[in-house]
Amino acid sequence: MSKYIFISSPLEQFEIVTILPISIAGVNLSLTNSSVFMILALFLSSFWLSLSFYKGNLIPTSWQLVKEYFYEITANMLQENLGVKGELYFPFIFSLHLFLLFCNLIGMVPYSFTVTSHIIFTFSLALSIFIGVNIIGLQTHGIKFFSLFLPRGVPLVIVPLIITIELLSYTVKVFTLSIRLFANMTSGHTLLKIIAGFAWTMLSAGGLLAIFHLIPLGLLVALTGLELAIAALQAYVFTLLTCIYLNDVLDLH
Repeated sequence: MSKYIFISSPLEQFEIVTILPISIAGVNLSLTNSSVFMILALFLSSFWLSLSFYKGNLIPTSWQLVKEYFYEITANMLQENLGVKGELYFPFIFSLHLFLLFCNLIGMVPYSFTVTSHIIFTFSLALSIFIGVNIIGLQTHGIKFFSLFLPRGVPLVIVPLIITIELLSYTVKVFTLSIRLFANMTSGHTLLKIIAGFAWTMLSAGGLLAIFHLIPLGLLVALTGLELAIAALQAYVFTLLTCIYLNDVLDLH
C-alpha cells in the first residue's frame, strides 16, 4: 500500500477566516482572525505596559527595565530625526512602534496569524500615516508646503517635469512603506513553513531520511531566531521611516 503524506500550502497560514459574520446595511463588518489578532496585539501591548509600571519599589523589575529600554530606543529615534519639535508626536510614534512590534512577534507563535503579512493592513496603515503627515504639513506651513515639490533654482522650462517627478517620488512613499513590511513578513513566514514541511516530510518517510531530518530542523531553529530579529527590525524600520517622512514636512528644504 502506498503511503501518502499531505503537506498544506505554505500560503495557507495567510488566509483570512471569518469568525463572526456581521453585516450591517449590506456592509461586511465580520470579525475575522486578522481583526482578532489585532485586538490581541493591542491587549498584550497594554498589558505589558501595565506590568512595567512602578509600584512603590525603588529597584526596577525586569519588565520595567525592558520597557525603559524600548522607550529609550523610540525616544532616540524621534530625537535624531525630528529633534525637539518631535516631542509632540512621541505618543503616536511610541504607540505605532509598540503595536507593530507585538503584531510581528505574535505572528511568530505557531498556529497564530501575522497581521502585518497582509498588504491591505500595511497599505491602510501607511496611507493613514501619509494623509496625517500631509495634514500636519499643511497646518504648519500653509501654502508654502507645496514648495516641497519644487526645489529652489530650477529653470522655468523644466518646472513641470520636476514637479511631476517630485510628486511621483513623494507619493510612492506610501507603497514603499507598506510593501517593505508586508514583503519581509510574508517571505520570512513562507520560508519557515516550507522548511518545516520539508523536515516533516523527511521524518514521515522513515528510514535514512528520518535521520537526516535534523538538518532542515536545525536550519528551521536558526531561521526562527533570524525571523524574530527581522520582526523587531521591521517594526523599527517602519517607525523610523514614519519619523523621516514627518520630518520632511515639518522642515521644508
